[in-house]
Amino acid sequence: MNLHNPKSSFAPPDGEGSVQVQMDPRDEIKGAKVFAVYGKGGIGKSTTSSNLSAAFSKLGHRVLQIGCDPKHDSTFTLTKKLMPTVIDVLETVEFHSEELRPDDYMFEGYNGVMCVEAGGPPAGTGCGGYVVGQTVKLLKQHHLLEDTDVVIFDVLGDVVCGGFAAPLQHAERALVVAANDFDSIFAMNRIVAAIGAKSKNYEVRLAGVVANRSRETDEIDRFCDKIGMERLAHFRDVDAIRRSRLKKCTLFEMEDSPEVEQARSEYLRLAQDLWDGREPQVATPMKDREIFDFLGFE
Repeated sequence: MNLHNPKSSFAPPDGEGSVQVQMDPRDEIKGAKVFAVYGKGGIGKSTTSSNLSAAFSKLGHRVLQIGCDPKHDSTFTLTKKLMPTVIDVLETVEFHSEELRPDDYMFEGYNGVMCVEAGGPPAGTGCGGYVVGQTVKLLKQHHLLEDTDVVIFDVLGDVVCGGFAAPLQHAERALVVAANDFDSIFAMNRIVAAIGAKSKNYEVRLAGVVANRSRETDEIDRFCDKIGMERLAHFRDVDAIRRSRLKKCTLFEMEDSPEVEQARSEYLRLAQDLWDGREPQVATPMKDREIFDFLGFE
């Protein structure tokens, strides 16, 4: 990461008042379809990302999932355990990245999905963008992105500061995971604004929203209609999805049941839809005060 803009040294910053660092064009991910998954903390982004990775692999694609969260639990349903982070292993070699091997930080998970946990800076110090940047640099140095069809960034909560917005500089499409409630939709509105800001200088565009942990989608759909966004998929609040995380496995490894089969089918449909290519959505997010009025749940 440096202050060089990938398109033009005279291009405007990523949104009004931006002080964002720009991606070094040498770190651009080429040849793979790249997706970034965002959403309110605790909404099931990692479960969604891991099952989506598994679905892509079931369709025959070579998949890499990159967890971007200091608690580094994005991929544990794929690998069955918490893996060391890129920052952890860099620290062991005093940040001399040339001393690392790919198997020091990248691990094979379910159905061949490759898994990397970027981790995060120590609390109160550093920047998540640096962590993401170092992870991509390592992957490129070891030529690990050349054999990948799909890259999924699973990103910390609803934090859209410069650091954890960094995956948007690499992604082709960004997905938002949300439940049918005020806090999730409020966070989604802010995330949509962040994606729009990044789209000024990068290739990332909004793909849409994945409704998760929700029996109904009426408020999500009402919000989408208002700002010009599409709902891509709907995963209900079913016990099988919760139990899959407790069992440290994807839905594709759970015992068959009608609700499991329905969820698997939806993930496979979503993966195929994303692979085929989503037309970018040009949504217009609301101001904070406006969305409070709009979402006036009774």
